[in-house]
Amino acid sequence: MIDQKHQIGMFQARINVSRETIGRLKIYHDLLQKWNPVINLVSRSTIKGIWHRHFLDSAQLWELRPQNATTWLDLGSGAGFPGLVIAVLAKGEESSLTMSLVESDARKSAFLLNASQIVDTPVIIYTKRAEDLESEPFDVISARAFAPLVSIFEYSERFLKENTVLLLPKGKNHELELTEARKYWTFELQKTQSVTDPDGVILKIEGLGRA
Repeated sequence: MIDQKHQIGMFQARINVSRETIGRLKIYHDLLQKWNPVINLVSRSTIKGIWHRHFLDSAQLWELRPQNATTWLDLGSGAGFPGLVIAVLAKGEESSLTMSLVESDARKSAFLLNASQIVDTPVIIYTKRAEDLESEPFDVISARAFAPLVSIFEYSERFLKENTVLLLPKGKNHELELTEARKYWTFELQKTQSVTDPDGVILKIEGLGRA
């Protein structure tokens, strides 16, 4: 496993961020290490590779966002991937983006609140299931390791507006999920190779609607 110093160097080489942003991510990293034995926020196999496996994997979505986006909904945020990482990057760029994190597990939600306060990155946290949220339009919707595409689309429907963009990291079975989703939904698709997983992609979905 690559040590943390080299992981940070690789992150900075790929994502151009300020020293202050790296500082916030370092604090976030330490909080994950502290809380993980109690809550199991990330798997043991990835705990030593947080900068690459989780931070960089999340940050690549930031580069695909619409530049004018001001509201972002992250479904099933878990330990804050990608939502809290995106919020840290947005703060570093003095963006007006408002990030909303949805996490039904109360312990993980408590971690998100604690982490966001300590890294001085304000977010809105909903400790409830996605289907229980009130309808509200968002510019961007993301979901990482959350559900199959068909389910994500169903959860997202109440949060869509005319130009909403969905940014969805998916693994090697993404084509099967797309085939199934096209039975029920129409959408425009842009596929980008993941920078952290040779079998992974980021699906950029626009114009989502019922078939």
